[in-house]
Parts: sequence; structure tokens; C-alpha cells
Amino acid sequence: MLALLAEEAGPGPSALARLGLPLDRVRQRLQAGGRRGRPRGEGDELAYTSHAKRLIEAASKEARESGSTLSAEHLLIAALLEPRGTIGKMIGEAGAGPEQVRRAVAGAEAGQAPESAPAEATGAPPRRRPSGRGGKDAPATGPARSREGTRPGPAALAQRIRPTGRTFSWRLVLLAAVPLSLVLGYVVHAPAVWVFFTACLGVLPLAGYMGEATEHVAHRTGPTIGGLLNATFGNAAELIIAIVALRAGLVELVKASITGSILGNLLLILGLALMAGGAGRAELRFNRTGAGVSAGMLALSVVALVFPALYHATHPGAAARLQELRMSEAVATILIATYGCSLFFTLRTHRRLFGGEAHPTAGELWSMRKALGILALATVGIAVESELLVHAATESSHALGLSEVFLGLIIIPIIGNAAEHAAAVVLARKGQIDLSLQIALGSSTQIALLVAPILVFAGLATGAEMNLVFSPFEVTALGLATVVTAIITLDGESHWFEGVQLLAVYGLVAIGAFFLD
Repeated sequence: MLALLAEEAGPGPSALARLGLPLDRVRQRLQAGGRRGRPRGEGDELAYTSHAKRLIEAASKEARESGSTLSAEHLLIAALLEPRGTIGKMIGEAGAGPEQVRRAVAGAEAGQAPESAPAEATGAPPRRRPSGRGGKDAPATGPARSREGTRPGPAALAQRIRPTGRTFSWRLVLLAAVPLSLVLGYVVHAPAVWVFFTACLGVLPLAGYMGEATEHVAHRTGPTIGGLLNATFGNAAELIIAIVALRAGLVELVKASITGSILGNLLLILGLALMAGGAGRAELRFNRTGAGVSAGMLALSVVALVFPALYHATHPGAAARLQELRMSEAVATILIATYGCSLFFTLRTHRRLFGGEAHPTAGELWSMRKALGILALATVGIAVESELLVHAATESSHALGLSEVFLGLIIIPIIGNAAEHAAAVVLARKGQIDLSLQIALGSSTQIALLVAPILVFAGLATGAEMNLVFSPFEVTALGLATVVTAIITLDGESHWFEGVQLLAVYGLVAIGAFFLD
């Protein structure tokens, strides 16, 4: 970095000026933060540190995505975007995001006027900037399409990668399942299996529209509120299904769906993402900080579920049921408070550590009225479909020879998370493994720390005794899945075979759930 900044006519000093960072101060911080001691290596040849290897790999990825050979500009971008590096910390303190860094370096390389100078003052036409990985031009003016420094929720990321045209076709086809399920359930009174199947299909497009509407609302409300909306509505479809099931008295089904959603994200989706991303690549690298935070929060959720289960095991009498409920309410309060702190951590105080590459919303930005209208209609539609799905669940499980536990652990979580699951795999296949992990791990922590506690209080409001006393099989499976995921992700590196291992663990969980009564 000192060598790049030593070239006064090079892109380094110009890019820092565009980012509002004084060159002398940056040099001082670099010199003060440099390691002292004897360099590693033999003779005049220095050995690369692990940090240097990561930067070179990141620069190589930048070069591949831009379709050019590795150059000093790519090394500059990699160093500026490294959150643990000296300059990366200074950029985070200045509030700049990844796209702003790339524009600054691109403008410095092209010798353009700084962004603060109007186009009219320089006599140049309106500046155009890259709109995606393919490097196609897009106007720099108009409504903002991304939010720098925020940690998008799973549903938001799922919507951001959707291409125009082809995606709407399958959603419109699946949308036909909504009126079909209503006819089968309320008019024809068809067999429960058919009603259950069509209701599951109807939830898929409605969940997609809900996520897209939430994303458009988030773009209109600013980065902090937008990130909060994305995080809060990331698992809205699963929450609605669970609340309807609670009203129907299917408490065990709700508990199984909570555990199944976490396991599905940790094992099934993360495994598929690693396999898709690792195909044709020797190894995958991603943000260890984000993976570490998610692993810590999941470990907290396992601890939170262990204590109610231990109390239930040591106090088996019926008189202890009320105490279990009160204990679950206290645990739920702590989990919600912790989740709020995690949002403050990722969206405010340490957002520079989690700001990945932004992806613009497909098509034109919706108006607030349109976004809120579609969000309301999708919510009502999911509630109606959930009624059909839940009421047909018990009879369908008997007809198909499936237990209620298997239905909640495997079937319902796959249906409720299908849209974001597909997004995680597509992102990983494109090489954007950090965003893929944000979907899988972020959704898991959200279910454990927000959805499950909300359902405890929803049970209190509906009269259902919803507690956090899970079966030994569910607690053990969740604990083992958390340990396996942490082992695979905490080093910041992975490959396709680790994805196979996660899928193998998920298969073992599914087999165990199938044989449970």
C-alpha cells in the first residue's frame, strides 16, 4: 500500500482523495501499524503472510469479475475493502461502502473529476458506472439501488439477484395455485393431501412477492431502517404459518418447524451453496467475522433451548408445566434483547465488517404505495394459504405415512424458505459466497433469536401453551449442526466436499426424524 501511495500520479492518492481520506494521515497509520522485526523468507525473497495471500486472492477475484488481468488497481481495491486492514478501518470510520470504493478507484484510474464536482462544471456528460459484475454501464443518477454498509436480510438478498423476465414467469405459474387451493379447500372439499400440496405451492410465490415488496420499502426508508425491515421480515412467511398452527393447537408442529428451519438453513442450504460455489474452484473464501458472529449467536440459541429441556427432564410432573412456560417467556425476552443488540452491532457500530457487495433490485423501483399494497396483499394471501395448509397437515401426514415431527422438521421449512434457498445457491454459483452465507446463517440466527421468542408470546396471546421445551432429538440435532457448521466456516475457507458433508448430516437428521413417532 505504501508503494501504491508513493506514486503521486497513480490511482492510490486520487482514490483516497475521492474517499475523503488525507494522504499523509493514511501513510502515518500504515507506517505505525506495520509489523516490526525480521521479515520471513530466505535471502531477498519475502514469504507471503496469510493476510497477504487473502488480499491477492481477493484482487484476483476482482480481476476475473471485471474480465481483465490482475493489476495494481485490483490490489488497491482489495486492500481498501479488507475490513481488518488499516485503510479498510479508516474507510469504515468514514462511512464509505464497497461500491463507493470501487467507483473511487475506477474514477482515479480514468482520471475523472471527483464525484463532488457536478458534470456541468467539468463539461463532461453524466458519469456512468458499472451496474454489476458484468461491467455493463448504468446511469449514476436516479434513485439509489443499494444501501452501503447494511447487512441485508435473507429475503432481501433473495430478491436482489432476481433477473427480470424469466423469474416472473415461474412466479405467475405458481400463483395459479392460490385460487386452485381455495377451490379445493373451500368449494370442492378435496382430499387433504391435494389441499396441502396446492397450499404449499401457493405459499412460494406469495413469499417471493412479500420479500420483494419489503426490499422496495427498504430502499425508500434509508439504510438503517431498511436493514431493520429486511432483518425483521426475512422469515415473515414462516412466522405467519407458525402463528396459524398455534391457533389450531399444533404446538409440537410449530416447535418442529422452528428446529427444522434452523437445520435446513445450516445444513441443507449451506451445503448446497458450498457445493454450487465450489464447483470448478479449488477453494472458497469468505468473511470469517460474519461467520463467527453467526456461530456465536447459534451457540447462544442452543444454550437457550438446553435449559428449558433440562428443567423439563428434572421436573417431569404436571405441576411444573406453568413454571416451564414462565421460564420460556424469560428466555424469549433475553433472546429478543440479544437479537436487537445484534442488529445494532451489524447495522450501526460494526457495519463495515459485514458490508458485502450490493445487488440492485431488478426492474424499476416501486413507489411506496405500490410496495406497501403488494406487501399487504401478500401477507393476507400467506395467512389464507397457511390456514389451508395447517388444517390439512394432520390428515395429510396420516395419509402419506409421515409423522408430525417429520412434517415440521423437513417439509414445512423447505416450503417456507424455498425462495431464499434458491437465492443462496445462485449467489454461491456466481462466486458471491459471502452473500450466500449471509442468507443461510443470517436466516438461522433470525429464527432462533427472533421468530422462536415471538411465537412464545404469540402462544400467550392465543391461549396456546407454547414453550421452548424441545425434545432431546431436536436439541441434540441443533447442537450438532451448530458445531459442524462452526467447524466448517470459522476458518473463512471451504470447498465443495464440505458442502457434501453438511448435506450428509442433514440426510442423517431427516432419517432420524422419519422414524420418530
